Formats: sequence, structure tokens, C-alpha cells
Amino acid sequence: MSPDRVLSLRPPAKLNRFLHIIGRRADGYHLLQTAFELIDWCDELEIADRDDGIIARRGGLADVPPESDLVVRAARRLQRLAGPDRGCTLSLRKHVPSGAGLGGGSADAAAVLLGLNQLWGLNLALPDLNRIGAELGADVPVFIGQQPAFAAGIGEILTPLPYVPRSYAVIFPGVALATGPMFADPALRRDCAPIDPRDYCDELPGDNVFSVLAEREPAVRAAMDWLRQRVGSAHLSGSGSAVYAQTPDLDSARRAVEGLPQGWIGRAASSITNWFDNISPGT
Repeated sequence: MSPDRVLSLRPPAKLNRFLHIIGRRADGYHLLQTAFELIDWCDELEIADRDDGIIARRGGLADVPPESDLVVRAARRLQRLAGPDRGCTLSLRKHVPSGAGLGGGSADAAAVLLGLNQLWGLNLALPDLNRIGAELGADVPVFIGQQPAFAAGIGEILTPLPYVPRSYAVIFPGVALATGPMFADPALRRDCAPIDPRDYCDELPGDNVFSVLAEREPAVRAAMDWLRQRVGSAHLSGSGSAVYAQTPDLDSARRAVEGLPQGWIGRAASSITNWFDNISPGT
């Protein structure tokens, strides 16, 4: 395989610095406002071009069938534009936990769209990639954009935010939370006051409407308490189980995630931007 036909990518995780629900559409979808931050907790994805029309998957989540796998769906979506003879092998090593609210699956799908757009010479513009990404999942466009962003609508209307280097202590407490039940919970607040993106100030993380629901899970509550005791604050990311706290520096973040209980995963993470620009050819 020629090196110029293989890409090695590191799709990042995301944090939600706040998350509000301001209403609901007629079709039942919730109207959100949130601020996304990308961090260097990454999966590893290798995309190898092939000319036999086969889209093959290696690795990833064994319990997810190919037809439900976002990376396979992303590849098949672009194959419709590239032609039936274009194929690829997608080799994925998961490091970002699923059900954590860190966007790992959406990031992987975005990496496939960006990578195949390059490998297959499709030359799709950013708005076109974002539109395709939004068909796969509301979080996919922010990973395509590679920048911190204020999101509205169902998460697909993005306003870029300035990149600010930050450090975070992030904990996955070993349990996954399903998004569907969280959104369906009658206790979920759905009437937050809208924020004008031009007025948004992200100096400090804000509140997340899912926090009250997530803390019903003992492991999430324990992880929140862990960070509050060591850093002084704790915040939920998305509608998952991962919690985080902003720290003065990476050393402080490392200390905050030392000695975690068995089954938990901790990371000292940095905010990042332009992650796809740092691609490397495969071997």
C-alpha cells in the first residue's frame, strides 16, 4: 500500500463547557445551546484506500454491528459521491470511552469524512462536509470544524470561539450513560433562557442540565466529589458520565487524577485545535 493512500489520524474527545436546553422542535428534537472544547484524549484511526469497493472495519467496538457503526456509515455516505469502486479499510483503536459524553464516536466519523475527502480527492467544501456530518450525528460538525465553538439548534449551528490553551482533569467513572433515557427523563430542564453567542463568555465552565440526572448514578456522583475535593469544581460533559475540572496546568491535572478507584479512567488533557492538520501518512 502506497503511503500516500493511507492516513493515520487521532480523532479527539470534546468537553461541553456548558449545556442548556432552551426548547423543543415540533419533531421532538431538543433545542440546545452549548460550548464545545476539543481535548487531546484521542482515538487512533488508520484509513487505507482501496479500489475494490469494499469498506472494511477493523477494531472499534465489537458489540456495534457495521451497519450501526458511525465510521462505516460515514465511509458509505462518501462512497455514494466517490463511486462504487472506491473502498477503504478503517482500522480503529478506541481510547475514548463510549457513553461518556466525550463524543468519541462522532469524532471518529468526522475523521473518516475528512480523511476520505482527501484520499478520494472529493474536494468537498466545509459546509458540505458539515451537512453530511450532521446527518450522522449532531456533534460531528464540531469535529469537522476542528475549533472550539458555540453550538445551537440541535447542536449543528456553530459559531467559532477563540482558541484558548487550557488544562483539564477528566475522569470516566467506569459506567456509560445512554443518551436516550437522559433526554426522555421528565425531570430534565428544558426551559433555559437563550444565550446570544456574541455575549457568551467562557472564562469559567458553566452548568449542564444533565448534571442532576447523571448524579443519580453513584459512580458519577463519586467522580464529581473526587474532583471537587481535589480541584474545587466538577462538571459533566454532554449527557454522558465523564466529569472534568479545569486546572491551572497539566501538572495539577495529573495530580487530580492520581490514585483513582479501580475501573475509573483519568486523563490530564489539554485543549487543542486544528487536529486534522497534524495528520501523518501510514505505513
